[in-house]
Amino acid sequence: MSVGTVIVTGGAGGVGRALVGLLLDQGKTVITCDIDESGLKSLAEEHRGRPLDTHLTDVSSHEDCDTFMDAVIAAHPEVDGLVNNAGLYLGQPVWEYDDETIDRVIGTNIKGPVWLSRRFADHLLPAERRGAIVNLASVAGEVGSSDALYGTVKAGVIGLTKSNAMNFAPYIRVNVVSPGLIVRTAIADRIPDYRYAEYKRQELLDGDILPEYVADVCAYLLSDRSRTLTGALLRADNGCYPR
Repeated sequence: MSVGTVIVTGGAGGVGRALVGLLLDQGKTVITCDIDESGLKSLAEEHRGRPLDTHLTDVSSHEDCDTFMDAVIAAHPEVDGLVNNAGLYLGQPVWEYDDETIDRVIGTNIKGPVWLSRRFADHLLPAERRGAIVNLASVAGEVGSSDALYGTVKAGVIGLTKSNAMNFAPYIRVNVVSPGLIVRTAIADRIPDYRYAEYKRQELLDGDILPEYVADVCAYLLSDRSRTLTGALLRADNGCYPR
């Protein structure tokens, strides 16, 4: 059940970058993509000589997703893990969104994971190969967000996880991680001060949630230790918003 070759989207920073390093430390081959070209270059330099493949890709673009997956399958036909980590949070009320930005947020957070999961499953299922998908949602998808669009798309990620767990059974396990306020990320930098304070006030555990801690949960869901889990939501939120 443990995967050996893993796709991680959004690997240039935050949870994605932490997860890339962790998986490489575990002896995995990692293929990652991001829209941050400089971040990808520094990631590749950091892990020079290790089995890491980087791609400049916009997961909100269907064409980019297809091009990326074509390259992955050609170079790594043994791929058996997918982490849909790339996300976009703007931290603004819904009335401030124009239609173009709405489409981009939905494309990055929902359409990208749909397209990539479909291609991944199309590669594994005909051969009855085992694999695992981990999606990244948010507490915002469970309890709402001051950014209504972000809350909406992250609720969609949870729904996609549960549905694809049924669609891809018994060969591909599909689970979702729901983090709380992760510090040292682009998203944390955009959260309004009053919401930041509210998150911290609600947390039952002390200490900050670091990207590395969320990466630990993702790696667990890719491993044999989670062999009985599919369609599950695991929270990495310090007990924020008990529910």
